[in-house]
Amino acid sequence: MVQVIIFSIIPFIWWIISDRKNSTFLHWLGFRKVMVKDYKKYILSIFGMLLLSIITVFYIIPLYIDTSNNATSQFASKGFSVLIPVIIYSFIQTGLSEEIFFRGFLAKRLINKFGFRIGNIVQGLLFGLMHGIFFFWIAGVIGTIIIIVLTGMSGWVSGWINEKQSGGSIISSWVLHGLGNFTASIAVMFNII
Repeated sequence: MVQVIIFSIIPFIWWIISDRKNSTFLHWLGFRKVMVKDYKKYILSIFGMLLLSIITVFYIIPLYIDTSNNATSQFASKGFSVLIPVIIYSFIQTGLSEEIFFRGFLAKRLINKFGFRIGNIVQGLLFGLMHGIFFFWIAGVIGTIIIIVLTGMSGWVSGWINEKQSGGSIISSWVLHGLGNFTASIAVMFNII
């Protein structure tokens, strides 16, 4: 919960200054009912994101990153005994906090200011860069570039799903983000990668 609070501080201050009279904080961030516009595109994009997560976790990351040094390594070889901590880590600590900041705050403000195309590209790039910075020390230059590109693409698709397919709700990307992190954690829990 500490990470969720930390990732919510800047958005909360921004909301107080700019928009508290027009909406509640949670609604302003995108915590609202998912309103799917095109079920076919929505389902295809969900499966595309899940496929990207699986390919990244099982094939790309093991080629470039020593997984014994990343965030999920705390769950290595522990099996079902760490299932609850993995769920909390995947969906709350990382998934929720990053979706609040990147899609709920940054994407919505950037899209509002610069339009969907530029705003979503910038938030996706910032999302990728944040992950690249954390992996630079363990992944080297090539691994870092790959992480930036893959997580940047994931951030862009998440923004697209939220803004173009979910009626502005960040719930879709939160669930997808959590599932991606959960997949990576499960792979480490059972020594699959």
